[in-house]
Amino acid sequence: MWQTAGAPGEREKRLNELKSAGKHWDVIIAGGGITGAGIAREAARRGLNVLLLERQDFAWGTSSRSSKMVHGGLRYIAQGDIKTTMHSVHERERLMTELPGLVDRMGYMMAHYKGGFPGPFVFNTLLRVYDFFAGKRYRQFFRKDDFSYLSPLINEENLIGGTQFADAVTDDSRLVMRVLREAQKDGATVINYVGVKKLIKTDGRVTGAMVEDVISGEQISVNADVVINATGAWADELRGQMNAEKKIRPARGSHVVVPFWRLPVAQSFTVLHPDDKRPIFIFPWEGRTVIGTTDIDNKGIDNTEASMTRAELDYLLRVAQYQFPGADIEEKDIISSWAGVRPLVSSGALNPSKEKRDHSVWDDAGLVSVSGGKLTTFRLIALDVLQAARKYIRKYPDGEFSAQLFTPVADVPETTAELPSYSDKRLRGHYGMDMAALLDKASADELDLVPGCRTLWAEVRWSAAAESVEHLDDLMLRRTRLGLLLEGGGEKVMERIRNICQQELGWNDERWNTELQRYRAIWKAHYSIPA
Repeated sequence: MWQTAGAPGEREKRLNELKSAGKHWDVIIAGGGITGAGIAREAARRGLNVLLLERQDFAWGTSSRSSKMVHGGLRYIAQGDIKTTMHSVHERERLMTELPGLVDRMGYMMAHYKGGFPGPFVFNTLLRVYDFFAGKRYRQFFRKDDFSYLSPLINEENLIGGTQFADAVTDDSRLVMRVLREAQKDGATVINYVGVKKLIKTDGRVTGAMVEDVISGEQISVNADVVINATGAWADELRGQMNAEKKIRPARGSHVVVPFWRLPVAQSFTVLHPDDKRPIFIFPWEGRTVIGTTDIDNKGIDNTEASMTRAELDYLLRVAQYQFPGADIEEKDIISSWAGVRPLVSSGALNPSKEKRDHSVWDDAGLVSVSGGKLTTFRLIALDVLQAARKYIRKYPDGEFSAQLFTPVADVPETTAELPSYSDKRLRGHYGMDMAALLDKASADELDLVPGCRTLWAEVRWSAAAESVEHLDDLMLRRTRLGLLLEGGGEKVMERIRNICQQELGWNDERWNTELQRYRAIWKAHYSIPA
């Protein structure tokens, strides 16, 4: 049953399914980020036999380390890419409607200074187009005194006012899990820590893959009509097996997290960095304030986590100090950091910020690859990929399918009446169809918040019990975001985390100590302040 697909022991059952003699899949998807999840969801709802494999954890790569924004891409209007903006705005509005509590409207502010670009007139002209696509007016201009009231710590030197508009904010890895759950509901098989090792070809055409269980090292041969390569920044690895030309330009984007009380912002501020005029966001997220992102070439990519450099740290601190001098943010204020690698499709642009953000699809004789694109438009990307893969799938159904992505939340236990409205909304958005089971499993004291963030202890238990957690970092960095939101990666709550993991995952003391050491090493190397 899909309801228990992420419970301990279920992974082994799915691996045994892969070994079944004569088992044939319509579609194998390599990659468990938002793009792969979206493809699995659209393929499964069409009745296809779908297998999604992720060689790390779900959302491990770019999809847990984005800027957490579901946005229309305002700057694409300025670049003349009207189509990408229009599609993105429409998808943003759809996601806000379907997923309140996970994809929520957030106000954005742009300060205007004397002699600065863009000025109020130019910027509000762009916003007219933006709001036209949304079918709503979000834009509003504030004169200096009113704008300073809304942002009392802001740099007021030469300030003439500011403009407010709207986009949306999310928890990117939770969005991936919601989409994967919809795919599972419709029959997709999804497994983490299993990677596509080698493509299987018949007469030059891809007809399956040799896959590897990363945990045991066992390799299994799997047959399919088509293999879809949704590995994003790593897409050239599988395409290389088809002797295809490299297309991906990995670009790193880094962020830092500081306490909200140190830099209190009620909405996102778009700031042009004083050094290079790149737009940087300073925004509220999960009760903290985030500053990001950088945009630099990553100098290659491998199967390890990305990390922020000292130069990036200094760059982000500089923009915070420039825009909010009254806050006086320093390195000692930083709680955590994260760095993700964007899968830009290379056009030879001198600067990665100048590369296009739209997605590209390639067909290499039965290996259909996709890379680039935006978190916001994952549904449209999935439809383009399936259209390209369709000619290989023997039983591809005809007909129209609903654009609605998510199943409405069913009735929940009476305990939900005890929750404050913001927690009720959060659980509905973050867990959807699983909300009732999550609350049913929780004890009374697990409806309390984990100290220092907006996560309930009930969420931690549910994720350990039902969401394919194989390692402690899966739980702390992706199913929940405790490793990003709590000082020291959550060391102060680790004893209670230990109790939950031992109860739900069956980890003995030796396994717990191994997992804790692994997590601490990952957090120190990739999520703390760089040495």
